[in-house]
Amino acid sequence: MILWVALLVSHCCLRLSGAAEESTRLERIEKCATRCSQGLNCKNKPDYLFPPPCQNPADGLNASSVFHNISLNTVMNCKGRQKCSLHLRVKTVLQLTDSIHGVSICTETAGMMVNCRIFSFTKGSRERMSGQQVEIENDCTEVSPNQHVQVMVKTLPTFCGLTWTGTYNAPECSRGDLRRHVPDCITGRLSYNINPERKELSVNVSDMLEDQNYHIRLCYKDFICIGTGASKLIKKEEPVKGAMLPYSQPLPCLCIEGWSTVTDAPRVQVCPFKDRLEELWFGVNFDPLEHTLSWKPACPVTAVVTLCQKRQDAVCVDLPHASQNTSRQKITFTKVDPHPQLCIKFTAGSQSWTRCPFAEGRFQAWEVFVKRQQGGEEVKMLSQISATFSVGLCAKTADPAVCQITGTRIVHVEKNKAVGLNLTGELCNSCLQVKRLDVDYAATVMHCLERCNHSSSLRPVLTSRTFWDLTWIVAAAGASLVGIVIVTLVLLVRLNVYQTRTQTRKGNEKQIDPALDSVVPALQTQPSVYGRILTPESSQGGNTEKASLIYD
Repeated sequence: MILWVALLVSHCCLRLSGAAEESTRLERIEKCATRCSQGLNCKNKPDYLFPPPCQNPADGLNASSVFHNISLNTVMNCKGRQKCSLHLRVKTVLQLTDSIHGVSICTETAGMMVNCRIFSFTKGSRERMSGQQVEIENDCTEVSPNQHVQVMVKTLPTFCGLTWTGTYNAPECSRGDLRRHVPDCITGRLSYNINPERKELSVNVSDMLEDQNYHIRLCYKDFICIGTGASKLIKKEEPVKGAMLPYSQPLPCLCIEGWSTVTDAPRVQVCPFKDRLEELWFGVNFDPLEHTLSWKPACPVTAVVTLCQKRQDAVCVDLPHASQNTSRQKITFTKVDPHPQLCIKFTAGSQSWTRCPFAEGRFQAWEVFVKRQQGGEEVKMLSQISATFSVGLCAKTADPAVCQITGTRIVHVEKNKAVGLNLTGELCNSCLQVKRLDVDYAATVMHCLERCNHSSSLRPVLTSRTFWDLTWIVAAAGASLVGIVIVTLVLLVRLNVYQTRTQTRKGNEKQIDPALDSVVPALQTQPSVYGRILTPESSQGGNTEKASLIYD
């Protein structure tokens, strides 16, 4: 029972799909012809080389009273499976009178001369059918796919103001019937498989134009499709119509393009990675000398690019007045402070992606640290360039995201010269809000002092830094240890010499036992001492070359 139902559903689906295909199929004609109503004899006449001037129509004659139900449609004439042509069929109903001897049908397309066909009625037939409605049909005007045609229907002789005019658009190549049978529309069909490990596309071609070779290539789609260099010519004799095409990056505008090796052949394109928008948000560049952050889309895309500051909860908050729209052009932000918390957000449609080009701290220009000295700790700032900062002291609240400002000051820091912030009062549970002022785009960074026990060293505010005072203490301790070891060695050597001389002196006074004919030192030492001196980080300064950051 189940099998019978499945077969019935399958049969119905096939019938529906066949009916749908039949409904989109153009009417076929064996040859073009002119057809008139029964009893009306029509003769084709050549067009006038110099058409005569129009005549004034008789009383009561006008376009609406003479022409009725004019229709335009397309039919197909085929001489083979892939050798079909399109023809425009013009069909009109005419109110025949004694003064009308025939009909002229003219077509005009862009860039082409007007093409007219004249159909005259024999005298006897028009006299018999005068006063009746007659039908004239002609389908010998050949048209191209998607061609815009203007059609004019006139009477013979031509009466002034008695003309019917209409326009018609021929079917497009996107129609399946045309893509399979009209040479101007046959592009071939492309299918593919992706191998991401080897970065290759396996492309297969079907329904290509018979008796013609075929080109396939990879290209970047924009106004035109610009080739990447990966291409293949498929010979018509090859039994397997396909090729392997390597690619470098799965961009959404990377497409496979195919076309036959004939003049002005139509092309087909498929884009395997058209939904991979996340591949566009790479290639962010930073110039540390010009303080310029830039990005250029690898593919045309409508997006909003915004600078934002990344919080600890991974939410990136937009900076004010830091958004730009783009489709193809390069985006540039000038006077940018390259802090690890400063990121760039890309929004396309309803989706957003965030990239943080300074996350690794390669271009970080300044830092805040705590320096231990006699009597306590001192908070200092150090910058690799001369810069101006706003430093605010604030107290922590129950909300970790809120810090109440208790005071703000402006601090100018010279290049590679540490500046003390001269903070007064109890720093326990306090934070610093620091923002660089001499740039247009900067993150507002919060540094908190977490420890209250002054007997132990405070945790560095920004980075773990070995400071000069700690370095000299370690160096002095190392030097003292080396001195103590040297003095101990000297004393041990003198003691050994003294013992040897004492034993020799005693041996002269008494006989020495042969079994004790050797003297073993009472103490052996290992005079190998290793010391390690910690040195402070050297500040980087004066980079005279432009650098660019490209991250993946």
